[in-house]
Amino acid sequence: MKKAASFALVKSIPIFLGYIFLGIAFGLLLQKSGLGVFWAFLISLLVYAGSMQFALVGILTGGLNAVTTAVMTLFINSRHAFYGLTFIERFKEMKKAYPYMVFSLTDETYSLLCSMERPKDFSDREWRLATLFVSLFDQFYWVAGSVIGALIGEMITFNTTGIDFAMTALFVVICVDQWRAAKTHIPAVTGFACGLLFLALIRSSNFILPALAATVAVLLFQRKYIERKMDPAKPDPRA
Repeated sequence: MKKAASFALVKSIPIFLGYIFLGIAFGLLLQKSGLGVFWAFLISLLVYAGSMQFALVGILTGGLNAVTTAVMTLFINSRHAFYGLTFIERFKEMKKAYPYMVFSLTDETYSLLCSMERPKDFSDREWRLATLFVSLFDQFYWVAGSVIGALIGEMITFNTTGIDFAMTALFVVICVDQWRAAKTHIPAVTGFACGLLFLALIRSSNFILPALAATVAVLLFQRKYIERKMDPAKPDPRA
């Protein structure tokens, strides 16, 4: 367990650097909206949804009804359903931890788990534990940052305009890192093209779900070609 935890801790340092400051940004916004440290801790512990938490600040202070809140949550977090397809079998192997792994699969955790390579000296159990610890550490960073931000907001008064851009900045950094590390850029280009297409067609924030669905469909159609691009040594089944 110690070996797996140490490995996960080192791997999650980039998420720590992002989540602490993003969490602080969320805590500041929440506190400036009239909700204190307790709410920052509770929301980050039980909701833990990144961009949805930023939207939740307006929902809680704006008095939106349950139906509207549920629909907004569905559209904002629908992308996680597509993320989860990648890890269904891997998470099922974790048995009792499976529900938590599904709950804690954020954008950044997904990105880290996708790029994280299993050490040769890790057993199956150690690899599963390392995966679990990554998710646990990431949520701890987010909760800690949220509470710190709310505390800072109570003690220091300043203009928080634009601080929510921290989430966008982190997504850009993750995108650049994934682009540089990827063996093929076909999935990224496909997603970008589908996003632009549906943004032009729908012209609202509701373009995300159909764009993701189209991206998955195209990637499934191109799956064998992409796999050969990622592993040139793999034989062509058509040969």
